[in-house]
Amino acid sequence: MTTVDGSANAASAIEKGVGKLSVSKETPITKNTTNDSDEGGDSAEEDAENKDGAAKKKKNKKRNKKKKKKSGAGAAGQSETLSVPVSQLFPNNSYPVGEISEYVDDNKYRTTSEEMRAKDRLNEQQLFDLRRAAEVHREVRKNVRQRIKPGMDLTTIAEMIENGTRSLVEVNGLEAGIGFPTGLSINHCAAHFTPNAGDHVVLQQDDVLKVDFGVQVNGNIVDSAFTMSWNPRYDPLLQAVKEATNTGVREAGIDVRLGDIGAAIQEVMESYEIELDGKTTHIKPIRNLCGHNIGPYLIHSGKSVPIVANHDQTRMEEGELFAIETFGSTGNGYVLEEGACSHYAKIGGEHAKPRIPSAKKLLQTITKNFGTLPFCRRYLDRLGESHYYLGLKSLVDSGIVNAYPPLCDVKGSYTAQSEHTFILRPTVKEVLSRGEDY
Repeated sequence: MTTVDGSANAASAIEKGVGKLSVSKETPITKNTTNDSDEGGDSAEEDAENKDGAAKKKKNKKRNKKKKKKSGAGAAGQSETLSVPVSQLFPNNSYPVGEISEYVDDNKYRTTSEEMRAKDRLNEQQLFDLRRAAEVHREVRKNVRQRIKPGMDLTTIAEMIENGTRSLVEVNGLEAGIGFPTGLSINHCAAHFTPNAGDHVVLQQDDVLKVDFGVQVNGNIVDSAFTMSWNPRYDPLLQAVKEATNTGVREAGIDVRLGDIGAAIQEVMESYEIELDGKTTHIKPIRNLCGHNIGPYLIHSGKSVPIVANHDQTRMEEGELFAIETFGSTGNGYVLEEGACSHYAKIGGEHAKPRIPSAKKLLQTITKNFGTLPFCRRYLDRLGESHYYLGLKSLVDSGIVNAYPPLCDVKGSYTAQSEHTFILRPTVKEVLSRGEDY
C-alpha cells in the first residue's frame, strides 16, 4: 500500500495509527550476483530483460556489497486452489528465510558480532511471523499470476487473491489475515483502487495492471506489489520499476539517509525510455508517491522513502521494517485523487466519540475486525454491514477514519509499480518478500 509524499507539495502523507520458539535454520549465504531475481508468471516483465535496446540503464554505485540467498516462490505440496495453510507445509516455524544481505563499511562488524546475534535472537518470533506472511504472499502471487487474464472482472481477481490469502494464513481475527485491501489499479491509476460492490471493471488486453496486496501475522505486515501487462510494448515500463525497486532495496541499510535512496531510485528510473505509438518517452518516477516503514498493525508508520532525490536526512535504523515501492509513469509523474474511494483506515490514538448512532456502531465493527489495518467497503459488506455510508462519512469527517481515494496520473498515461518488504535485523538485512518470480 502506498504513501503520498508530502515533501513534493502533494496531499499529506498517511497518518500514523495505533500502535514455542524454535530456531529456523538459515541456508548458507551465497555470493551476490549482478542482477536480482527475474519476475515469473504471465507478466511481460520477465521478457524485458532479454530485449537489447528496449531500455537504457545507468550503473549505480552500490552502498552495500551483498551476499544473498533467494527464497523459493511457493512450497511443494501447495494445491492449485490454495487450500493448504503454510503452517502445515512448514511446521515448527521452518518458513523460508528471505534474501540475506550482509552489512558493509561501519556496520560490517554486525554480521559476526555476538552482541548483535543475541539481539537478533530476541526478535525471533517477529521473524517467524514475517516469514510466514511472506511465504503466504509468495504462494498466492505465484498462483494468481498464472490465472489473471484479460477478460476477468477485477472483483473476481480481488476475491481470488484475498480468499487465497485467508486460506493460507489461516485467518484468525487480528492475529492473522489480510494486511490491507487488494490494490488493482489500471493504466493511469497508480494506486489505491479496489472495486466496490457493484463495480464491474473488466481487464482488457492492452491494460497495465498493478497488483498490490499484503499479509499480516500478529500485526507484522509483509507488503509487496508487481505489475502485469499482456502487450510487450510496455516491457520497458515494467522493467524500469522493477530495477528501480531492486536498486532501492540494495541501497537501503542501517544509517542510510532516505534522501540518498530516493536519488538512486530516480537515477535508475529516468534511465529508461519507452516507445508508444511512434513517440519515445522517458519514464518518470511518480514524485509524490513513496515507500514507507511499517509498524505493528500500521502499514505506514511515519517514515517515507522517496523515489526522487530530496534533502531528507532521516536515517534508517536497526530493527525497522520497510517497504520500498517505486512507481513509473509515461505521464506527468505526479498523481492526484480521482474517483470513488474504497480504501479506509482507522486513525490510532484518542478521538472524540461519534455522535451518530450508525457511526458509533460502525466504529465498533471497524475496531473489532481491523483495528488500525486498512479496510475497504467490500470487507464491510462481507461482515454483513449495510446502509453504512452515512456512518462511514461521519467517521471520516470527524477525523476518526482516514479515506484514501484512488491516486491517478493524467488520463491516457500508463503507470507501473514494484514493491518489496525487508527488515534491518541487527546482523543482516533480510528481504522478506523476495521470491523466484521477483
